[in-house]
Amino acid sequence: MLSFLEILTQTIQLGASDVFIVAGKPLSYKKGKIIYQLNEEKIMPDYSKQLVEEAYGLAHREVTRLSTDGDDDFAISVPNLARLRVNCYKQRGSLAAVLRIVSYGIPNYQSIGIPEEVMKLAKIQKGLVLVTGSAGNGKSTTLACILQRINETRTDHIITLEDPIEFLYRNDKSIISQREIGLDTLNFVSALRSSLRQSPDVILVGEMRDHETIQIAMTAAETGHLILSTLHTVGAVSTIDRIIDIFPPNQQQQVRVQLSMVLKTVVSQQLVPSVDDSLIPVFEIMHMNNAVRNMIRESKVYQIESVIGMSGADGMISMDNSLYQLAVSGKITIETALQYAIHSELLEKRFHMNLRK
Repeated sequence: MLSFLEILTQTIQLGASDVFIVAGKPLSYKKGKIIYQLNEEKIMPDYSKQLVEEAYGLAHREVTRLSTDGDDDFAISVPNLARLRVNCYKQRGSLAAVLRIVSYGIPNYQSIGIPEEVMKLAKIQKGLVLVTGSAGNGKSTTLACILQRINETRTDHIITLEDPIEFLYRNDKSIISQREIGLDTLNFVSALRSSLRQSPDVILVGEMRDHETIQIAMTAAETGHLILSTLHTVGAVSTIDRIIDIFPPNQQQQVRVQLSMVLKTVVSQQLVPSVDDSLIPVFEIMHMNNAVRNMIRESKVYQIESVIGMSGADGMISMDNSLYQLAVSGKITIETALQYAIHSELLEKRFHMNLRK
């Protein structure tokens, strides 16, 4: 039977992004959008337990949280190999794990397809900037590239609050304090409150999970800090609706007003398969302007998509327009564009009109 490190080494050599250790199934890994089997032998509960315990040993972490809560998140650094974001959990009475492989160092933004319009967010001095998308679509990598740009160009104190820490930064022009939830601090709420007393210029909140975290983040943005964070939403409209809806009805109008003042940009992204079977990022970018602010305040968020579509000169672009451009340039197929589109029917009509010309 393979050890944890042997499994990790083999799957990294195969170009895996995720590894699955689940009893009753063979060892599996994800490459692109497809899951492959590493071998044909099914994992038995004793073997999955052994592999999970090896992961905890590498992390120098006790298994107690997994035993009591049923799941646990942490990170592992394997010298000269990779960093891992590990989620261990119980399933059908056995222990299981999913490993997200994070390469050492901050990737070059150009090599992974992040546009300069996104990297310009590093110039923002205060307010709230959100990078959104479903799990596994590169939000953390995009934020890491933006933070690295700040680190290289500004003399700031950057505080990151992460669960767990993924990318490791070296202090360049800025000072970077990285805090891991559950290890260095109790939770996002207490860490965010404390960070405001630590003379921050930039605060990265790994994920805004509840209304209390969102409220503190917006207040921090109001008081002159740059707050970077993520949400598991696709599209600027869904993001704004999600933030407002998480609050009780009697607070939602106040939140609309506050959000309209502190929000600077929403970047939404997806990873889609290209024609050569690699994954490329697709972005929707919404910058705040007076029209968008008024729509948020007046609860007319549904009109924001039309503003994004008409504001290309201001650096905005809709998700569907990004997909259309990639398809027209031959980087992705029309079928892929329609599969990942927010309004696939409208995009399909646009393709048909283009073919008639």
